[in-house]
Amino acid sequence: MIIRRQFFLIAALATTIFIVGVTGTTNSAAASRLSQISHQSSSNSRYYVAQVPILLPITSSSSYTPSSTSILLHSIRGGDSSSSSDNNNDEISQLQQGTDDEDNEERQKRKEEYQKLLKYRTEQQLLYQLRSTYLSEILASRGVPNLPTLTSVQTPDNAKLPSMVDWDCALSTIDEPKSCLYSFDAEVNTKVISPINTQQYISLIALNRLRRTDPTKVEPMWHSQYSILNSWFSDSSEYSILQHVGLKGYIISSILLDGMNGMVLRTLLICSILSVLIVCMPLIEYAVQRIIVSAPFWNKWSTWGRIARAGFPLKLLIGQLVWKGVASAFCKVENEVREYIVDMECDILEESVPVTVGVGSEEYLEENGGDYDDDEYDDDTAMVDDGDDYYDDDEYDY
Repeated sequence: MIIRRQFFLIAALATTIFIVGVTGTTNSAAASRLSQISHQSSSNSRYYVAQVPILLPITSSSSYTPSSTSILLHSIRGGDSSSSSDNNNDEISQLQQGTDDEDNEERQKRKEEYQKLLKYRTEQQLLYQLRSTYLSEILASRGVPNLPTLTSVQTPDNAKLPSMVDWDCALSTIDEPKSCLYSFDAEVNTKVISPINTQQYISLIALNRLRRTDPTKVEPMWHSQYSILNSWFSDSSEYSILQHVGLKGYIISSILLDGMNGMVLRTLLICSILSVLIVCMPLIEYAVQRIIVSAPFWNKWSTWGRIARAGFPLKLLIGQLVWKGVASAFCKVENEVREYIVDMECDILEESVPVTVGVGSEEYLEENGGDYDDDEYDDDTAMVDDGDDYYDDDEYDY
């Protein structure tokens, strides 16, 4: 009996030692694992958990171990959740900052595109104005009336606008020669005109021809003080010299030259050319037929046959060249006819405009009690014929 009891005591003691060893090993392994987990989580977060030795009671009961382990895991999980929330907040703030940066970049890009578009439109507007000004200057230099030019719109500082002014007409003679602003000296027995009460004369013929060729140079003759064109050559002005030209001058000046900005003269010229072609059509047809059936014409088949068999683009190009040549020839004919009509207008003005001052005027005739005779002056000798010989051969007889 005693031996059996001792055997049971030894067996119980061995069992207890074995259980305690196994439990201690498990607890130490669990403690080391928990220490590693806490160290890793502390390295990944901003919070640090002090590594303290975990003392677990040596007992065979396993009810306490899960509770202490769950508390430690709960503390570790709490640290992880706070660090993850901080990370989430940082990511959200970074995303918001990135979105703001993208919005600012997009806004800046749109602003730059708008500035480029505004600059392009401004440059195009300036180019359009420059081209319009250049076109107006070219058309005005070619005689197109009523166009604004740089000279017509310029107003110097502290300067008055050109004013309407009356005119004085005088006759340039040998006894009373007149200077001309355009040609320095007026021809003998020609009329000169100037603003009233001034001595700034210009030949009437030269003034009218300058008005027809380059009207922009008329008013600068008097330093742009007077509105010459509107005063002397406008039908609505009370000082117009065109009121003295009569019916013939009205047809030439107002209808042929000024009618519809020259379209009347151009239309009449075209109708005249067509009329001549219609009248001469039988002769033209006969000449064309003889040319077509002639041997020299067909001997050149290798030359003009290529053009006849060519495509439509080449024929169109040849047609354009022919049209340009015809238009150029027509412009030359029109200029010649216009110059001839301008000369007729100058002659009419020279005959019809009355002399208001000097020789030939009404005051001069009333003072001298007679008419002024143009034959008194010899244009060939430019000397006065008073009935006596300037050179007497009898004086030098020997």
